[in-house]
Amino acid sequence: MNVPLTPLRCLERALDLFADRVGIVCGDESFTYAQFGERCRKLACAIQMLGVQPGDRVAFLSFNTHRLLEGYYGVPMARAIVMPLNVRLSLAELTDIFCHSGARVVFSESDFAPLVEQLKAACPGVVRWITLDTAYEDLLASASPAPLDIFAVDENDVAELFYTSGSTGTPKGVMLTHRNLYMHALEISLATARREAMVDLHTIPLFHANGWGRPQSSTMLGNKQVMVRRFDPSFVFQSIQQHRATDMSLVPTMANMLLNSPDLGKYDISSMREIMIGGAAASPELIARLEAAFQCRVVAGYGLTETCPALTTGRHKPGLGFKDEQDRYRRQAMAGWPLPGVRVRVVDIHDSDVPRDGQSIGEIVAQGDVVTAGYYKDQAATDAVIRDNWFHTGDMAVWDAEGYVHIVDRKKEIIISGGENISSLEVERAIYAHESVLECAVVSAPDERWGEIPAAIVALKPGRNLTESELLEFLQNRLGRFKLPRLIEFTDEPLPKTGTGKVRKLLLRERFWSDKQKRVQG
Repeated sequence: MNVPLTPLRCLERALDLFADRVGIVCGDESFTYAQFGERCRKLACAIQMLGVQPGDRVAFLSFNTHRLLEGYYGVPMARAIVMPLNVRLSLAELTDIFCHSGARVVFSESDFAPLVEQLKAACPGVVRWITLDTAYEDLLASASPAPLDIFAVDENDVAELFYTSGSTGTPKGVMLTHRNLYMHALEISLATARREAMVDLHTIPLFHANGWGRPQSSTMLGNKQVMVRRFDPSFVFQSIQQHRATDMSLVPTMANMLLNSPDLGKYDISSMREIMIGGAAASPELIARLEAAFQCRVVAGYGLTETCPALTTGRHKPGLGFKDEQDRYRRQAMAGWPLPGVRVRVVDIHDSDVPRDGQSIGEIVAQGDVVTAGYYKDQAATDAVIRDNWFHTGDMAVWDAEGYVHIVDRKKEIIISGGENISSLEVERAIYAHESVLECAVVSAPDERWGEIPAAIVALKPGRNLTESELLEFLQNRLGRFKLPRLIEFTDEPLPKTGTGKVRKLLLRERFWSDKQKRVQG
């Protein structure tokens, strides 16, 4: 029997096995899976009543809410494509996305009303604009529940369209198929410990890389899903205590916010059992601090929007022991080893494997059911990254005999100084180890002698003081001399970030290089 692989099966399973269990909590509202499923089915009917056809793009401009989560199922149920949008994008960026995607319907929260008015004028191709916290409920009330027919779906059809954050260039539309999403949900479920008792805190914005697969996997497992509308440390601590949350996902900037919050220690967070760190490189020191604060396991993971996203995690590999606690933290901070169903290699410029010695640097390539069907309306970009059935990630790494992958940098962010390759991530990890550092970024800056040099932009924790000479002295025993930052800037402002919490290193880098260009032109 060939049953289509579709995320709708995740919802079907929840309705069959967990109908009366509270599935979704959003502020003061909560819904059983039966109630949630009916709302998803009504949404499918409602958007068809609006004239949405199979393959049409339906966009959501929303923070994490139950209505956005309903879109993950209601839109694909109508055989349309759900398109969650980064809420931090500018008018110009959103306009480009709407025009490129040809979105027909846009659901948005009233928070974005002024922006939406501007978008209406700039995006005549959008035929309906619907406010989520007002008109949406009237729309559902007017609809009857659509049938949940998993056989009506072609598993190779596109179910979701995500536009990348643009942290390293122009955003591209990543197409994720029904098959991609279902297989990813299975892989995440297999890697989830004690999954039957999980209470999942949706801390990651759902518009970020498929919400790291949690919307599908947690529904498949019938877990309670608690929506974190906007990330706020106090609300996160309160939600853990109130709902006895067991699992959450964080990017390093979120983790630092929690660790440095004055509310840490004021709430009962003893129910936590696992925190996943991703979206940017984590350090062993960060893993150790989080485990000490939350008294639970903390592991890093790695993936891309193009892979649904998770490819690997730093979870414990059976049969592999640790020398000591520091070795355990080091392993858990790595990108880790592949999830079931995923193959990962580290290759040189000829696509041959580099030695598994933990030192030879190459590019990560991946293969599996979770790899994107390609970039929307951009065959050239698709062909550039998917070659010979391998997806080329653009991330540089080393690997070892156990198959553990350790990211050293993005291809575009490697600093070449005097012919030496310097990993900006390695320098950042060393800086983060200083107890006074809140956040930092290392980028290349132009230099007449060396071509380019490492430049560090550092934000300190409140009330802390640190000089350039003190930081360099701290780093001397952690980095080779040629890797030390030649330029250090301290800032009182938060570092600029994308909507997914990644530091906008390209923006920081451009400032140094544009200054050079101005000097040349002068």
